[in-house]
Amino acid sequence: MNVKTAAQIRLMEEAGRLAAETLQYTGKHVRAGITTDELDEIANDFILSRGAISACIGYHGYPKAICTSPNDVICHGVPDGTVLKEGDFLNIDVTVIKNGFHGDTSSIFFVGEPSPRVKALTECAFGAMHKGIETAKAGLTTGDIGFAIEKYVTRKGFYVVREIGGHGIGEKFHDEPFVPSFGKKGKGAPLLKWGTITVEPMINETSAPIDEFEIPGSEITMFKTSDGSGSAQYEHTILITDGAPQILTLI
Repeated sequence: MNVKTAAQIRLMEEAGRLAAETLQYTGKHVRAGITTDELDEIANDFILSRGAISACIGYHGYPKAICTSPNDVICHGVPDGTVLKEGDFLNIDVTVIKNGFHGDTSSIFFVGEPSPRVKALTECAFGAMHKGIETAKAGLTTGDIGFAIEKYVTRKGFYVVREIGGHGIGEKFHDEPFVPSFGKKGKGAPLLKWGTITVEPMINETSAPIDEFEIPGSEITMFKTSDGSGSAQYEHTILITDGAPQILTLI
């Protein structure tokens, strides 16, 4: 885990705040009839207007500024001509680079009124993220985070995605350690004071296997549920301290 200096923490705070502002601004435009490509343009224009750039464009060949993952898409959905319709729910994932440091965050946005099942799934994903964040303290481990997340999700009747998770972050987009949504207490990488990670559990409606799809021209792949059931994710970038972690991707 890459421990940050006081000066680097200030830069992480700036990048995190901009990522949060971008996410909130883009989310305000989610409505029936808009395309995910249009949301991508809105986000990218906002990022550039703030003197920053998207970390996603060109990252291992990824073609767009944000990820847009609707309904059964678990993560890495590529913005395109898909038109959002009433009843859809959409994860928007934003990562910016400002002054050489990354801020990474995501949230679910609803198109109209969500069904009771979708509401339960997304509330579970939100709660799971916060359970993981609460556990991210110096002296504990990534296994402690994963254990807390999976215990919470299982009790809600949903399922964690094991193949993908959070990560270290700073001057690198994806750094060590891997932050899983499952694990054993005391196992995994140690959490160090002034380290920065993302906590981003992906929660599926069913236990069906997940499918992986190539993105043309990119090493990044998109993941979907194999049975078309829903998947939800929330994400924050956090700073590990002696006590409660500091969420960097809040406005």
